[in-house]
Amino acid sequence: MRSVAEQLLTGLGWLTLTYFTVLNVIYVAFLAIAGRSLVQHQRSRSYAATDEMLASPLIPPVSVLLPAHDEQEGIVPAVRSLLALRYPTFEVVVVSDGSTDATFARLTEAFDLVPVRKAMRGALPCAAVRGTYVSRRHPDLWVVDKDNGGKADALNCGLNAARHPYVCAVDADTILEEDALLRVAKPVVDDPGLVVATGGIVRIANGCTIDHGRVVDVRLPRNPLAALQVVEYFRAFLVGRVGWSRLGSLLIISGAFGLFRRDLVEAVGGYAVDTVGEDVELVVRLHRYLRERGEDYRIEFVPDPVCWTEAPETLRVLSRQRRRWQRGLIETLWRHRDVSGRPRYGVLGLLACPYFLLFELLGPVIEVLGYFAVPLGWSLGTLSGSFLVAFLTMAVVLGVFLSISALALEELSFRRHPRGTDVLRLFVLAVLENVGYRQLISLMRVMAFVDVARRRSDWGVMHRRGLGDLAARPLPDAPASHP
Repeated sequence: MRSVAEQLLTGLGWLTLTYFTVLNVIYVAFLAIAGRSLVQHQRSRSYAATDEMLASPLIPPVSVLLPAHDEQEGIVPAVRSLLALRYPTFEVVVVSDGSTDATFARLTEAFDLVPVRKAMRGALPCAAVRGTYVSRRHPDLWVVDKDNGGKADALNCGLNAARHPYVCAVDADTILEEDALLRVAKPVVDDPGLVVATGGIVRIANGCTIDHGRVVDVRLPRNPLAALQVVEYFRAFLVGRVGWSRLGSLLIISGAFGLFRRDLVEAVGGYAVDTVGEDVELVVRLHRYLRERGEDYRIEFVPDPVCWTEAPETLRVLSRQRRRWQRGLIETLWRHRDVSGRPRYGVLGLLACPYFLLFELLGPVIEVLGYFAVPLGWSLGTLSGSFLVAFLTMAVVLGVFLSISALALEELSFRRHPRGTDVLRLFVLAVLENVGYRQLISLMRVMAFVDVARRRSDWGVMHRRGLGDLAARPLPDAPASHP
């Protein structure tokens, strides 16, 4: 009779193998969906179309919201990139959320801010506003200086100050390409009665050259940790989000770049201030609000409006980021736990939420257990060599296949990395990402459960070099360090 330990190792082994098998089947299906969707998107995509949009009477005015807390290194180039957007009617609302560094001073100096009395048309609760300012050089640039209340609170303050019917939330460590707002608004122009929110792709800016708020030369980061994230982002955006968007159940619009109908965001109460995952929680709440009212709507992902962001270059900062993201997912799925499995919510309740519960929330725990249990079971003779091979095939080999496939989609569709050496490095990184990096990320995500148990709700300090360091030269990548 087998011991309890042997039975446990066998059970964990089969659980993990089943998990990876089902996950890979889902991702292969998403890969097929994404491939077809990107082909259709490329056929309809043209720069002439964006020029036509500029003259379209259907294109909605947009308020771009930029929350900033201690972002002195990157705030000026970020705002410059927003002011240079090609878009008929838009305003930029920067919310300095109790910054203790030179964020506000640098904004004042760069854009010649003067105090004004600006009416706050919205009524979402937020921390006290100290003052409102407008730029003498750019009359559609507004800055709100307020007490610190967190990112969600700052976004709610920006919503109160916004004048236009659509709002685009962006992060202070991001830079948008010139046509990004036009492209992310295209689904709204095509179908204004149905599309209530859209999101665009996020790319890694580390290693690139930026001049006056524009990416002028795309290169891979020299820092290995940042370079691995390039491959990871391709798979997440070009496969995962394109797939969920086509199924009508996109749950994540990156907080770095998302467009929303302002009246709906206000109707659901704005951004939740009691979670670190305010972006995903808002999207789930919008889905739920509209489903419960029986309204037809679409929340779409658009793969080519590009937002560039600074990726962590050290294990310590990367761990803080991923633990925070996972914590936000845990909080969101717990808050909306009654959606999963309920037919009234359609694909959202029957497929999307259960998937995120099983594969995104619990998945890292299953993966980490499997990485220990299967090799141990094989070494003790509890699991066969063929079982180990099957496990490695599902956990590593198919992971490499999916990463390489995502890179192929990128190269065939957008080809943003023109250098052959960079493309070759990307394919090498697609292998390395599945051998070491993925396992490390899973462990970081498991640690988020410890943070939740400790009721830790802070964001943690995110040390950045700042996109300002990229101005007219590549960012000097720092070597990865251990936590």
